[in-house]
Amino acid sequence: MDLLDIARWQFGITTVYHFLMVPLTIGLAILVAGMQTAWYRTGNRRYLKMTKFWGKLMLINFAMGVVTGIVQEFQFGMAWSEYSRFVGDVFGAPLAMEGLLAFFVESTFLGLWIFGWDRLSKGVHLACAWAFSLATVLSAYFILAANSWMQHPVGIRMVEGKPELISIWAVLTNSTVLAAFPHTVFGCFAVAGGFLIGIAAWQIARQRKRAASSGEPIDEEDRRTWHGSMRLGAWVAVVAFAGLAISGDIQGKLMFDQQPMKMASAEALCHSEEPASFSVFAVGDVSRPDCEGVKSLTVPYILSYLAEGDFTSKVDGVQELIPEYQAKYGTHYPDDPRLGQYAGQPIDYQPLLPVTYWGFRFMIGFGGLAALGGVAVLWLTRKQRFPEGKFWAPLALLGIGAPFAGNIAGWVFTEMGRQPFVVAPNPNPSGVDGVYMYTASAVSSGVAPGEMLTSVISLTALYGVLLVVEVFLMIRFARGGFEAVMPPEKPEGESDSDEALSFAY
Repeated sequence: MDLLDIARWQFGITTVYHFLMVPLTIGLAILVAGMQTAWYRTGNRRYLKMTKFWGKLMLINFAMGVVTGIVQEFQFGMAWSEYSRFVGDVFGAPLAMEGLLAFFVESTFLGLWIFGWDRLSKGVHLACAWAFSLATVLSAYFILAANSWMQHPVGIRMVEGKPELISIWAVLTNSTVLAAFPHTVFGCFAVAGGFLIGIAAWQIARQRKRAASSGEPIDEEDRRTWHGSMRLGAWVAVVAFAGLAISGDIQGKLMFDQQPMKMASAEALCHSEEPASFSVFAVGDVSRPDCEGVKSLTVPYILSYLAEGDFTSKVDGVQELIPEYQAKYGTHYPDDPRLGQYAGQPIDYQPLLPVTYWGFRFMIGFGGLAALGGVAVLWLTRKQRFPEGKFWAPLALLGIGAPFAGNIAGWVFTEMGRQPFVVAPNPNPSGVDGVYMYTASAVSSGVAPGEMLTSVISLTALYGVLLVVEVFLMIRFARGGFEAVMPPEKPEGESDSDEALSFAY
């Protein structure tokens, strides 16, 4: 395995692991702020229980996200120093905004929210909840603005072969980020919705089992609170999937315009079609450039509509696009010793089709599965009903993984679909032409493969330990239920002051 492959594995492992934390934190932060708002407006103790319980789990996830996210910053310099030199002038501004503005606000008001339950007024404390939850969303926007520039470079001019930022506004209003941001946020809500469904369903089943074995009555208030959490998660999951479908359609049309090779690789479309059919499922080796032996279940005209909003439009195939890319960007890598074994070698403009094809379908499939689970929960819990049977709670717990898997599959497709570029070129006038960087040119040239491999092994082992810690803490506090986060109720006749509502952190 060469240096580039090792560096890509390191980036993939650490980034995918970190992104397990990100969507849950963003989605839960907004939902917890909404729960606290409901408590503030109604005084209903059930909403307070929801706020504290789900807020506790959100904080565990947030802390782990911060720890794993730090590695991402260092990784650019350690493994991708050539990339950092190339994009540094552009990336510096949005990443500084994320760190100094969004994350600073996020961490400050999160601290006030954690320790302010018995020190701040209810209104100020609620404002802190909304401040940190919205700051998490703002933080995501700045990160996505940087990533979207890699997909569609704008707002720069080339100076001595490197992009120089001339308009931060163009970077922040890039058409790619304007489409990617809502899609990502809806994905975060899908994750949070599935999380609420799974944990609440498990708690309801646990209550029933405990009551059956001990003979003690079920706490009806807790039962109704879990029921409300489960239905909230179901509604969030269903609405999020609708938002994902709409924003994903917009992204698909941008992808056809800005990165036609990614569009073709998403369908493993070897040859152009007019009109083009959408492949639902394929049997055979989709990596073969001639598509021989591949049998697909297709829906006529749909790919043409996804590409241009026209059921009869033409979609170029991989084999027709390769000569176009070769004519624009060359047939061979530069004969530069920093490229190592890739120097002077032919460029393969075809992404890894099995990854892009199946990644695109896993993204849609797992997202649809999560939405289907939300619909099922809404039906089973209608009119204050509680689902019966011994399988629904384990299925709900397993369902937590579906939106996570959909999110990860989507990002793997997004990043690998633009290969061999790390900064993708613009084939249309909407971006700055001639701005691109090959992934082979981005890796640190002064690092030995053995050193990089040591880094990968070390970080993978460390992240494995952190995963065990995260799962242990999540299970521990999820098992504790409302009793672990709520103070005991005061005897009758005593006042219910804010001190009685201490968050017990």
